[in-house]
Amino acid sequence: MKNIVAGREPVTATEFVELALGIDVQLFTGPAVETELERKARLDVAHEVLAELRESDPDVAAYAASLLRTLPLKHRPTGRSPRRTAGRPTGVTASKSAVAA
Repeated sequence: MKNIVAGREPVTATEFVELALGIDVQLFTGPAVETELERKARLDVAHEVLAELRESDPDVAAYAASLLRTLPLKHRPTGRSPRRTAGRPTGVTASKSAVAA
C-alpha cells in the first residue's frame, strides 16, 4: 500500500508530515548548520507562522510548537577546544603502575 498525500508520494517520514500537515518541519527544527543570524531569522519566521497556525489549526500548531522545543542533535561550536585526557605513557603496563603506587 502506498501513502499518497496531495498527489505526491513521500519518501521519508519528514516528507509525509510536511505534505500531510502543510508545514516545513525544518523551519521549526533548523538545519544541521546555521549561523546565529540565520537561526534568529528562522526562529522569527517560525514564531510568526506558529501564531497564524494557532488561529487556523490548533492541532498542527501544537505539533509545530513541540518541534520548536526539541533539542537539535548537532554540534555547536563553543569557542573552546575539546577536552583531552592525559593518556598512560606508552610502554607502561597496568601491573607496573600499580606497583609504583
